Amino acid sequence: MIRVLIADDEPLIRAGIRMILTSAEDIEVVAEAANGREAVELARRHRVDVALLDIRMPVMDGLTALGELARSVPGVRALILTTFGERDNVLRALRQGGAGFLLKDSAPGELIGAVRAAAAGDAYLSPAATRHVVDSLAGGAAASRAEEARQRVDVLGEREREVLGLLGEGLSNADAGRRLHMSEATVKTYVSRILAKLECENRVQAALLARDAGLGA
Repeated sequence: MIRVLIADDEPLIRAGIRMILTSAEDIEVVAEAANGREAVELARRHRVDVALLDIRMPVMDGLTALGELARSVPGVRALILTTFGERDNVLRALRQGGAGFLLKDSAPGELIGAVRAAAAGDAYLSPAATRHVVDSLAGGAAASRAEEARQRVDVLGEREREVLGLLGEGLSNADAGRRLHMSEATVKTYVSRILAKLECENRVQAALLARDAGLGA
């Protein structure tokens, strides 16, 4: 079972998310929090696998809670709940180690899929919002950041760069394996090696680095 915590200051939002997630046989909602501080405490207490964090919460917001979880409960995978108007905060969250993001009005199947992906160690970027975030990156990325990204990926071999480029496109290990005619296990090994060489905490950070460096489609 995937043990999930929902953190949102609106009870109706929490109730709706709980109803959707508990319809899946492999997901259990073990705790709910109305603010970021509660979320961190409950995640530690209930051995949570995935935390759904709203960005805007009282007492402690989702971004601060994300940082606290990374420090005190490192095994938890955090998914950020957002709206289109908060995409700058989303970018900050992903760079701080968030496992991905999705919109609050996402379809039920998308929400369940995002939780499963996060629990499996994959990144999840909402298809409905990815274009907006990528546009923001493309429009606001400074030349110095792009140059820094290119210098960082120079440590990778040719095959590693190919795999990193596919991470930048949002492909799973299985999809990347099919594209490169590799087994999923081989791709997973490459990904682990890439994360270590680039000093990235997760696939999302590596994917953003790939985008900055101009790799991938």
